[in-house]
Amino acid sequence: MWWPQLTVQSVRPSRFMPPFCPWPDCIAHGSRGRGFHRNGWYRTLRSARRIPRFLCLDCNASCSRQTFSTTYYLKRPELLVAVASGLAACSAHRQIARSSHCAKTTVTRLTERLGRHAILFQARCTAQLPALAEAVVHDHFEGFIGRQDRAIGIGTAVGAVSRYVYDVDPAPHPGSGRRPDRNKKGQTPARAIRPYVESIKRSIVRLIPHLPEGRPLVLRVDGRLDYHVALRNPALGSRVTLQAFPNPERRPKGTPRSPEAVRRDLAMFPVDSLHQLMRHSCADHKRETIAFGRRLESILGRAHLMAVWKNFIKARSERAPDRTTPAMRLGLTDKRWPFERILARRLFPHREPLSDSALHIYRKRWTPALPTFERRHAA
Repeated sequence: MWWPQLTVQSVRPSRFMPPFCPWPDCIAHGSRGRGFHRNGWYRTLRSARRIPRFLCLDCNASCSRQTFSTTYYLKRPELLVAVASGLAACSAHRQIARSSHCAKTTVTRLTERLGRHAILFQARCTAQLPALAEAVVHDHFEGFIGRQDRAIGIGTAVGAVSRYVYDVDPAPHPGSGRRPDRNKKGQTPARAIRPYVESIKRSIVRLIPHLPEGRPLVLRVDGRLDYHVALRNPALGSRVTLQAFPNPERRPKGTPRSPEAVRRDLAMFPVDSLHQLMRHSCADHKRETIAFGRRLESILGRAHLMAVWKNFIKARSERAPDRTTPAMRLGLTDKRWPFERILARRLFPHREPLSDSALHIYRKRWTPALPTFERRHAA
């Protein structure tokens, strides 16, 4: 996967030339145009070097070198990497603001920007993935949106061998008030839940194009009925081989695990490990916290940032001496990347292969308008 090693700010002004027009309405935004003319320069309080400006010969609109940087319009560009590192280290917005000597709202805005960049970066990586030659383990990570009666399941598709996070998809649903593993019978409900079914379908549809010709998608899941309902579609069921490992009945504390539980834990370990890492490394997903997410789009943006961090920065295993990343296992990279390289260039939504659901999350159009009663009380 090609990605620049140097940030836009480190390129000499005399050697920088816009690769495309940043304005979506221009014909040179998605294809090669007639080029650019230099149109002066300017300086900022944070940079003593000249920032060149350019004029597009196709639409006569102007832009600068800073337009192609992830720190565009920022008064404190040095906070972007610090906020990304703090979010991956389980710091809440107020904690990052105290250590960075800035306002909490500044950290919140930077978190939104990082989430949008992670969504576009994940889409670009997905488009350049090699042929899918491993089984995919899929499960939903459970959380809340603002309060406990608004639950969300974050569908995560993880490679069984590489542990690469292939897909992140939301499944918002009404909260039940109790954990699924603490029902009366200790089993999953015997009815399908529509948001889960639709989320599973979207994930499978995005994974199928990466399959080698003539090979099915091997999907390892738990015993939820939603997977069987989603695969009733002939177009999906004929391309997927489902391997179900139901959750065994809970035993008294201290008793040894049953063979079924051992088999299930070994098969679902890649996605269980990711969920434990998300619960450990995200302050908004802890069991007892005041740093919960308020919007679905914000939660999904941070989940995409977590996926990018796990794929390109974090080592594949915590205990094993293997220090390779999941992206290195797939051949996307040859070494571990820092946050500075991931944030080297700005990405534009019209130039990336975003799915409909990812575009809704990026544009913040997933959450519907509040009813009149809730809107009145929220005000």
